[in-house]
Amino acid sequence: MAHIKLPEFEDMTPAIQDRARPILEKTGKLGEIFKLLALDEKIYFATDGMIQKYLLDETELSYDIKESIALLISVENGCKMCVDVHKSIAKMLGLSDERIAQVLNGVDAIDTTDKEKALLNFCIKASKKDSYKILKEEIDALKDLGYTDLQILEAVAITGYFNYINTLSNVFALGE
Repeated sequence: MAHIKLPEFEDMTPAIQDRARPILEKTGKLGEIFKLLALDEKIYFATDGMIQKYLLDETELSYDIKESIALLISVENGCKMCVDVHKSIAKMLGLSDERIAQVLNGVDAIDTTDKEKALLNFCIKASKKDSYKILKEEIDALKDLGYTDLQILEAVAITGYFNYINTLSNVFALGE
C-alpha cells in the first residue's frame, strides 16, 4: 500500500482524466505511478512528456536499448514496480522473453554486441550518486565505438528519467 493517499479517477483533473480514460478502457485499471503523478497536473504532464519522448517515440536509440536501460536502472535502484511495468512495456515494444530475462540478469548476461554492453554499463555508472566522476575519456570511448553525442545524451536522459521515476516509486512504496 502506498505511503500516501492516491487519487482515484474521479478525483483527477479533467485534463488528466482525458489521458487516463483510454488506459482505463484498455486495461481496466490505472497504475499507482499514474495515480501518484495525478496528484499534480504539472508533475503529471511533465513526466508524461518525458516518457512519450524518451521511450515511446522513435528516437536515435532502438527500443531494445531504451527498454534495456529502463530495466537495468530499475533493477539497480531496487524498483520492483518499475521492473514489472517495464517487462510488460518491453514485450509490447517487441523485446523477446529471452532478451528481457537476459537484461534482468545484468549487462554481462545480455547476448548483444560489446558496443551495446559498453553503453548499458555506462548508463549504470551514470545512474550512481558519484556520476560526477565520469570522465570525458569515458564519453569519448563511447564515441569511438560509434555512438553520437545525441545517442549518448539520450541514453543518459533515459537513465536520469528512471532514477527520477524509481525514486518516486520507492519513496512512496508503490506496487507493494
